[in-house]
Amino acid sequence: MSHVEVERRADKGSSLQGDPPQNTEPSLTAEDSLVMEGSQPAEDSLVMEGSQPAEESVLVEEPIIVGRKAIEKLTEGLLSHYLPNLHRSKQALQELTQNQVILLDTLDQEVTKFRECNSLLDLNSLFTEAKFYHSKLVNIRKDMIMLHEKTTKMKKRALKLQQLRQREALEKEQQREKELERERQLIAKPAKRTT
Repeated sequence: MSHVEVERRADKGSSLQGDPPQNTEPSLTAEDSLVMEGSQPAEDSLVMEGSQPAEESVLVEEPIIVGRKAIEKLTEGLLSHYLPNLHRSKQALQELTQNQVILLDTLDQEVTKFRECNSLLDLNSLFTEAKFYHSKLVNIRKDMIMLHEKTTKMKKRALKLQQLRQREALEKEQQREKELERERQLIAKPAKRTT
């Protein structure tokens, strides 16, 4: 069976059913209509149930002419079917993006806190060192004050000892002079002869 015969039979079948193909727009131009072709005509033979394998049926698809209004309505129907899901997906993606931004900000804040904690640990170690060295300085100051007091006491003691020695030396000198004076007095003077 040739391709032309199949088309004639298809035309006869549609006229037999009583629904002749009607064109709602009698004067369609190439710009006003879109010719859509389905898959290429199937040339494989189909064996129907209950029929003899010798009988063959061939499916042929004719080009479909669709008007501009039908295309618009089909487009609107397709969009109305998919747009709500797309809008919900878009909103979900926006919420997800906002949540990611919030999460990133939170992570940045946490990282900043960890850095501050590390710097605080460094500051704590610096303060600990400062306390340690401050206590060392306080101890050194106490030692210096104690040494100053000791040196002052030693200077006073040395001054007292020096004064005591000077007194002793003066007393010895005075005593020696007294002894010398006494010895002089004890030395006999020649007596005058009285005659």
